[in-house]
Amino acid sequence: MIASTLLCGLLAAASAVHAHSPTKHIEYSVLSGIFLQDDNATDSSTFNFTSSNYGLIQRSYPSDSLGSSETNTTQWQRLDHYISTLNQKAPRNERYTLFFLGRHGEGYHNLAETYFGTPAWNCYWSELDGNDTVTWADAHLTAAGIAQAQSVNNFWAHLIKDEKITPPETYYTSPLHRCLDTARLSFSGLDVPRKSPFIPTIKELLREGISAHTCDRRSTKSYIHQNFPSFKFEKHFAEKDPYWTELHAEPQTNQDIRSKQVLDDILVNDSSTYISITSHSGEIGSLLRVLGHRVFKLNTGASIPVLVKATTLNGNGTTTVPLPYSTQPTCTPSPTIRDSSCNDCSCCL
Repeated sequence: MIASTLLCGLLAAASAVHAHSPTKHIEYSVLSGIFLQDDNATDSSTFNFTSSNYGLIQRSYPSDSLGSSETNTTQWQRLDHYISTLNQKAPRNERYTLFFLGRHGEGYHNLAETYFGTPAWNCYWSELDGNDTVTWADAHLTAAGIAQAQSVNNFWAHLIKDEKITPPETYYTSPLHRCLDTARLSFSGLDVPRKSPFIPTIKELLREGISAHTCDRRSTKSYIHQNFPSFKFEKHFAEKDPYWTELHAEPQTNQDIRSKQVLDDILVNDSSTYISITSHSGEIGSLLRVLGHRVFKLNTGASIPVLVKATTLNGNGTTTVPLPYSTQPTCTPSPTIRDSSCNDCSCCL
């Protein structure tokens, strides 16, 4: 009953973004051949976005002949001109948007899972707020995670100064602390246009897959505001986490439904061409599925750019039926830490 109520509440709240136009829907497609991450030959496990100019491919664009002084422009400036040309020529129901999808830096929950081992973490430790050494509920960044975010900040400073990249015009972030802090450290203090300051909007549906793990339970609105006072909350942001519930997990189908809805919400209400989203590995994976991008896993602190065509069409589009929440396996007493013979939760029960 709890899971069913939770599911209905989540999807009802998310679907409210379409109340303005119930007979239209948005379809997404990725413009491939722009970034190395689009290419199936690029190995996500070894790819370094900061040493590869964010993966931007050195190539010509159909719009190059329309520009001026091309020999003096950077690849990012030429890409900006190309995107502008696409938007200028696009029919009224189409737009082109470049998303920068960034994963949070290393959090204490990441360290805990490494220490305990994934089976023991999933079946026991993840359901606790922490142990005698550290807290991982709504996990904060580790020292390494902070360094990762600061490295991203340095990378953006280089892109802005040397590559003449167009920085994000708007910023969005998950409500979980590790993302809020990663966004702050990654983008604060950069030389961005005054018309596009770093004032991120916190969106509930950009959170990680809703699991029984306490690291996926957010803090209160009051606590978030106290620690990130310059950040904005989306409308109707609740004081307490309305979605996390003990020992229940969100199916992937449901996560993709809300990822589609939060993307639609952003594009319906935000006319920006360059948009930053700071989120989680699982949620970014879901966003990539919705956008039609190939699977590309991100390490902590990593980021991926995705150039997307969004087309608004008549009709409600394809309807995906949400599934009931699943109950997460658990075990008592605590399982053996890093049991090399254990590959799943069954040996922890």
